[in-house]
Amino acid sequence: MARAVQKLSRQLAALGLDLEDLLEQEPRLLLDRDFLGSLHAELGLRLPPEEVREALVQLGCLHGLRDALALLQSGFAPLESFALGPASTRLAIRLAPPDVERRFLGSWPEGLEARAVQGERAAPDAAGPRCHVSAGYTSGWLSGLLDREVLALEHECRAGGSASCRFEARDLDAWEAEVRASLELPIAALRALAAERLPAATPEHDDTRFEPGSPVIHVWGPVMILPFAGTDECLRSLELIAREPGARTVRVVIVDLGGALIDEGFGAASLEQVVDAVTGWGAEPILTGISPLSEPAVADLEKTHLVMRKDLPAAIAAAFQIAEAQRRPG
Repeated sequence: MARAVQKLSRQLAALGLDLEDLLEQEPRLLLDRDFLGSLHAELGLRLPPEEVREALVQLGCLHGLRDALALLQSGFAPLESFALGPASTRLAIRLAPPDVERRFLGSWPEGLEARAVQGERAAPDAAGPRCHVSAGYTSGWLSGLLDREVLALEHECRAGGSASCRFEARDLDAWEAEVRASLELPIAALRALAAERLPAATPEHDDTRFEPGSPVIHVWGPVMILPFAGTDECLRSLELIAREPGARTVRVVIVDLGGALIDEGFGAASLEQVVDAVTGWGAEPILTGISPLSEPAVADLEKTHLVMRKDLPAAIAAAFQIAEAQRRPG
């Protein structure tokens, strides 16, 4: 285990916490406001502010990497870039599209960690951004999905009086040298530890279960991508996925036509059946990959206010926006 990871383990042990046990308890760590506040406070009583920040960022990064690697293990290939940061079941993350420098600007819309530390006792000179676990988690999540080392740093924080918690994420080596020197984040060592703690993939699947490693179907948090492979295949896939406990979190299903030609007769009727099945399942359907020759066939569906997007990245962005809106009505 790398020196920095050993140091993190010792710091947590001083609080009676085991690093590997915490890796198995992401919901409590990231979504329990009391636990987050207490973790900040207890570390603040024992360590100087710079070490508190370092420990919390590393711990968050470890969890973000674990979630990202678990997603990749399920069959999602590493991404070059994406239009909107994937909403996580652990931590709500909102990202703008990356710019030409591969830099992401984003926010944590719930401001959960900032609210957790407000009112908690902290180190006497602790100031500035306080969402260290969130910054670490975002760094790990992006590093895992993009298959490179990414560092996210908070620049506005509700705990410091800002209206929202906002961050910037760049490749680690794109940050200034003094920034990298101020925070030890051993992403490679944390990635190795997270990979060790991943549950083993199930080697065999029978026809009565949805196969998460399917090369054509991906469930990404609240969003599912379902390539259109004909009515029977799509309906069967929806039926099998519905049996999985994790499918209860799916709120939006992207039906990717992949540029296939949909005629105005049987093809349009088949596609309508799939859309109706998604709606009946309780999810919001989105159509993408519509070829110019297929546009007349889907025109009637468009009149029913069905969401349609030109390409898959735009559809993914819209899907997470819809899922976020459904998660926080009003």
